[in-house]
Amino acid sequence: MTIESIFDNEDPVFIISVAARILGVQTQTLRYYERLGLIAPARTRGNQRVFSHEDINRVRRIRGLMDDLGVNLAGVDVVLRLLDKLREAE
Repeated sequence: MTIESIFDNEDPVFIISVAARILGVQTQTLRYYERLGLIAPARTRGNQRVFSHEDINRVRRIRGLMDDLGVNLAGVDVVLRLLDKLREAE
């Protein structure tokens, strides 16, 4: 049994330090992406950020666009908004 089989992709399960470690980024990077509106992790009652598998995959997509394709954060925002609209239209 894996952790993915226990939780749904949308269930918030990772605190920010664990999410950052999984992604190989600094916690400040995740906070910055949130400030820019690129990600929207859930919050606990104590206002602590909690990331889902879906959030982790979104950050991987962001990093891929930046690292592999050379897209800047403004471009990433445009691409992600378009992808979200396409998903909604389906």
